[in-house]
Amino acid sequence: MLVVTAPTSTIGRLLVDDLLDRGESLRLVVRDPSRLADEVREQAEVVKGSHGDPAVIGWACDGAEAVFWLAPDDPTAPSTEAAYVDFTRPACEAFTHHGVRRVVAITALGRGTELAGHAGLVASSLAMCDLIAASGAAFRAVACPSFMHNLLHQVKTIKEQGMFFLMADPDLKVPTVATRDIAATAARLLVDDSWHGSGQVACLRPEDLSPIEMARIISEVLGTEIGYRQTPGAAFKARMTGFGMTDKMAQGMVDMFEAKNKGLDNAEPRTVESTTPTTFRMWCEEVLKPAVAA
Repeated sequence: MLVVTAPTSTIGRLLVDDLLDRGESLRLVVRDPSRLADEVREQAEVVKGSHGDPAVIGWACDGAEAVFWLAPDDPTAPSTEAAYVDFTRPACEAFTHHGVRRVVAITALGRGTELAGHAGLVASSLAMCDLIAASGAAFRAVACPSFMHNLLHQVKTIKEQGMFFLMADPDLKVPTVATRDIAATAARLLVDDSWHGSGQVACLRPEDLSPIEMARIISEVLGTEIGYRQTPGAAFKARMTGFGMTDKMAQGMVDMFEAKNKGLDNAEPRTVESTTPTTFRMWCEEVLKPAVAA
């Protein structure tokens, strides 16, 4: 039995489909089961509730071989530590109590760097992983840079203004990753019972690109000129709090992006194992272009 948390998330949906295609027995922890596809509900056991609830995650882990852990986005959390570490504490107690053998979690790059401790959301995500690793279960952290998927939040801006906006330095070459590659890595680890101890597996697209280079590729794929503009941290924070994000969570995001601009995501070496198959151009052609057209 494999437990999947956040099965309706961008990564979770892809992971569930992959695991069901492999014939795995799944138990899905989800607040709103109606968001699951009908065929998924027919093939998997569903536990309704939040995976941050001790009773819910405790029930879900009973008899489980392995768990996929993804802390949900919570813009209303009082702090980044609350969003990651405090949310995960009940799960770690459940892993220990029920003898869960393996846990795979999604986290960020930066472990072992001087920047990580001052990187907002990243620092708390890495602390979450330390907590899981101490639970007694074998643990693998799937460590990721920024997601290509995040550009889908700017489809309207790309379409109507011919621009996209990030906090990233326009000329800094950095890795990103496609969510389908993250899900594939997590699926591979979940079904493999040969690994032990604690460790990290990075997910890096085949090439590093700057936002200016990304804009050029988007322009070529869409057949129209798309520009890039860097957003100052103060303006980004004001925008996030304007959408209802708490001050500490918004500051945590600003701190994360500032650390990325100082090279946080560039410290991880690209290896055969860490290199994922989806290039940025492939993603633009297969995902971004249809989204803009729609």
